[in-house]
Amino acid sequence: MSRIGRMPITIPAGVKVDVTENNVITVKGAKETLTRTLHPDMKVVIDGETITIERPSDDKLHRSLHGLTRTLVNNMVIGVTTGFTKELEINGVGYRCAMKGKTLTLNLGYSHPVEYTPEEGITIEAPQPNKILVKGANKERVGAVAAKIRSFRAPEPYKGKGIKYIDEHIRRKEGKTGAKKK
Repeated sequence: MSRIGRMPITIPAGVKVDVTENNVITVKGAKETLTRTLHPDMKVVIDGETITIERPSDDKLHRSLHGLTRTLVNNMVIGVTTGFTKELEINGVGYRCAMKGKTLTLNLGYSHPVEYTPEEGITIEAPQPNKILVKGANKERVGAVAAKIRSFRAPEPYKGKGIKYIDEHIRRKEGKTGAKKK
């Protein structure tokens, strides 16, 4: 039995969970409403204040989907209650960010500023010129937007310049030595 898949999910106060016949789960909370279609073989059982995920057999496919389905539903419940946040940090001389309305403007050493407008349901904040906060209820979309922003100038290994996650460690390389041949 899957260790993650068999763990029950507690439904916090103010969260409503509905499952339709096609395994479409809708989680409605104070922040947002999230909807996702789950694999048709997985069974979602709602017992009062807990949700459990059941699998029909011990096939390899069902075992792999068991923990995944439980994690997806749990992330939906967490997303509508507290939400998810990814923090990015900008390193480099002259590299900075600023918000213009809902648009994030990045100066990253290119000949032009890079502008990025997030999709619906995602908010971006720039509390400092070198920090970016990506917030939202859907963990998958928050991670995708953070990865997109990071891809505008990924950190390079020699000086560490670029956009990196706040908890990311950049493996540094040594530069050229100055030895000359005759």
